[in-house]
Amino acid sequence: MASTDGVFSPPSPLNEPVKGYAPGSAERSSISAKLDEMAGEEWTLPNVINGEHLTEGDRVNVIMPHDHQHVIGHFHLADASTIDSAFDAANKAHAEWAAMSWEDRAAVFLKAAELLAGSWRDEMNASTMLGQSKTVHQAEIDAACELIDFWRYNVHFARQIYAEQPSSTSTIWNRSDHRPLEGVVAAITPFNFSSIAANLPTAPALMGNTVVWKPARTQAHNANVIIRLLEAAGLPKGVINLVHARGAEFGDVALKRRDLAGIHFTGSTATFQSIWKGIAANIENYAAYPRLVGETGGKDFILAHPSADPATLAVAIVRGGFEFQGQKCSAASRIYLPSNLAEDVLGRCQAMVADMKMGDVRDMSNFLSAVIDKRSFDKISGYVDLANESAKVLTGGRYDGSKGFFIEPTLAQVEDPHHRLMEEEIFGPVVSIYVYDESDFEGACRLVDTTSPYALTGAVFAQDRAVLSKATDSLRFSAGNFYLNDKPTGAVVGMQPFGGGRASGTNDKAGSAINLLRWVSPRSIKENLAPPSQWTYPFLG
Repeated sequence: MASTDGVFSPPSPLNEPVKGYAPGSAERSSISAKLDEMAGEEWTLPNVINGEHLTEGDRVNVIMPHDHQHVIGHFHLADASTIDSAFDAANKAHAEWAAMSWEDRAAVFLKAAELLAGSWRDEMNASTMLGQSKTVHQAEIDAACELIDFWRYNVHFARQIYAEQPSSTSTIWNRSDHRPLEGVVAAITPFNFSSIAANLPTAPALMGNTVVWKPARTQAHNANVIIRLLEAAGLPKGVINLVHARGAEFGDVALKRRDLAGIHFTGSTATFQSIWKGIAANIENYAAYPRLVGETGGKDFILAHPSADPATLAVAIVRGGFEFQGQKCSAASRIYLPSNLAEDVLGRCQAMVADMKMGDVRDMSNFLSAVIDKRSFDKISGYVDLANESAKVLTGGRYDGSKGFFIEPTLAQVEDPHHRLMEEEIFGPVVSIYVYDESDFEGACRLVDTTSPYALTGAVFAQDRAVLSKATDSLRFSAGNFYLNDKPTGAVVGMQPFGGGRASGTNDKAGSAINLLRWVSPRSIKENLAPPSQWTYPFLG
């Protein structure tokens, strides 16, 4: 391949500024027009294999969760042979893509970031709003800003990795060849973050890997925007192949492929554990041990000390628990309040929730919209019923799925710190609260650490600096992303690398070099500039 000489530096990454979409603003008018345009069309959402857009297989409609009779697109389920052909295409594209200079690969994603920051921004945000029921603010911070940040910062981190080289001597020149993995990476992505859906296939691709990407069905509309944007940025055919498939069928094919080099996953803990078992069952058949990188569930906490500020604490509970209908793996789900603050804080929370509007995301006065689909609606409404039966419901407690999958933001106070509402992942707008004796903060810390199998995000609120220091130590393994006097959501690429431990995943920290290192297999090269010409050593004299 053609080459150029030079040690090149890509543009320094900067976090993309978040647009406000205030009434009367140009960006609000622009996104409103794009929403009307995209909602007025039923989009064909093809499988994309080796650059070909394929529309064969069983047809599945894509709807608006907040208006589930409104079909905005349809895709066609890939069967086993189609999934196999996607892996074949990725395998065929591997040699040329891996041999391309890292700067050429990086240029694709830097261009994609600039396209998204400009002419593609409205389409990306509008698709996320319509298909995933995100408000304009939630779509902006996710589908636009975070994804732009991933693409810019990943290039920055990749160069750091390539620049990390071993020491040498005057006669020995040592080099590290940060090779891509040998084989194909499978990316399995969730509905709730468009930026994650795009980062999981593109992070391995940046490092020279080729990918088969299976997005969530409920993110299919936005996945189509992502793949077309990457094509517009110059991504070669076969590097990322998009297939819409049933999870079990995709797994049956992927886990039996000899060329499976790794899996980049975000989703449920049960599914990730099933993938681990499938890898183990086929371990002797792989050309190399597959890399497994996964971010799964969470039962994320806010723990307040008696010295906490009630106003900021209440805002953190409401925003952290109810933004995007609580459908964030980092969402505040279990709250531990000291007895001296509980009445004040809960009163503030109730007042804020009373002012929140819920409805269609195209009405930008709404703070909340619908949960993603009927399956989620049924699961979460079961927890609302549980709250009504066995807890003190402070807000919400009702749901209505007749037009959209709407569940009221529900605050439920429990007497038992091991109530199901405090222990089980709900993934919806239901936040449980336990009030502890203000004199037993250490006991509350133990409860936080031992109640949940997860360790994704958590927050501690206190004005006492010594308390913050002690809680940081005592809860060291309770959360992979730990917040002091802030809600446990909203990690920013390049600032708070994201991921958790225990049952929450492998903690490979998206938004940092740590994640990219999982997609390379370094080769050490030693070149002797003055090789010996005699076999004897001095000690033999």
